[in-house]
Amino acid sequence: MLTIIIKLKSLLLIIQYNNNNMEALIVKAFDLVMVLCKKFNIDESHSLKHSMEVYNYALRIYEDEIIMNPYLEQQKDIIVLASILHDTIDKKYVSEELGIKEIREQMEPYIKSEKLDVIFQIITTMSYSTVKKNGFPLLGEYQLAYNIVRESDLLAAYDIDRCIMYSMYKNSMNYLAALKAAIHLFEIRVLKHKHDKLFITNFSKKLSSQLHKKSKKDIEILVKNITSV
Repeated sequence: MLTIIIKLKSLLLIIQYNNNNMEALIVKAFDLVMVLCKKFNIDESHSLKHSMEVYNYALRIYEDEIIMNPYLEQQKDIIVLASILHDTIDKKYVSEELGIKEIREQMEPYIKSEKLDVIFQIITTMSYSTVKKNGFPLLGEYQLAYNIVRESDLLAAYDIDRCIMYSMYKNSMNYLAALKAAIHLFEIRVLKHKHDKLFITNFSKKLSSQLHKKSKKDIEILVKNITSV
């Protein structure tokens, strides 16, 4: 009986240790997003709020997938960190080399270097343009983790306002011009995500259908009284 109690206490300590480590990782990662967005002039369309949205989607997909893939528990820190930090290594704002250097220097006290290597593999191969050009990378045991993070970013892309903001910030467009650009991007890219078979997980397939309908309705409302669009 005493042996069982000791084992249970040890297990509880391990769980508490892992939870504390995850909390520290999350806090540090979001702090780093704020620091790097300011340093690299990453605008509102790809900064803190977007990181939170992708992180939240990643957790939802993770919870759905872990039922059939319990090994994901050992990769949760990779999924969490990659989803939070993915746009701090975005070639539209910063070179991959510099972004990786900054993240490695700040995050190595919180996560093993070899896991950071996997995170960088995920982040640098997950963008829409990279996937369309090169297809999915082969990441072995981390393939599902990759798809969880990648799909989370795609789900966040159904936000038409975020797309408008990007053109206003990055391309100095006025609202009307940015709206036109956003609608065009949705027509040639976002609204074709399902047709292009970019969603692998069941959760993303279901949610993307809902977001697809919502974004079409959002666009319809936005252009209703603008005859020049």
